[in-house]
Amino acid sequence: MQADPLPDWVLTRRRAIGDRIRAARLHANLTQEKVALRAGLDRATYNRIEQGHSSPVLDSLILIADAIGVPLEDLVRQQ
Repeated sequence: MQADPLPDWVLTRRRAIGDRIRAARLHANLTQEKVALRAGLDRATYNRIEQGHSSPVLDSLILIADAIGVPLEDLVRQQ
């Protein structure tokens, strides 16, 4: 049985979170490789999260926020 596709607003929100992760990473002057290493993720997985192509589990978001040095809420807040 195939799951229903996600609504467009969910995909838009996922991309916005990825954009905030990227902005925070760049502000901290970190590479994707460095954040992925600090968070215990492979770079490809991290890249998919940052690009909004993958839906991360909460634990991954917590690890990414810690690796970048920002509060989790800075990455997931709605604007």
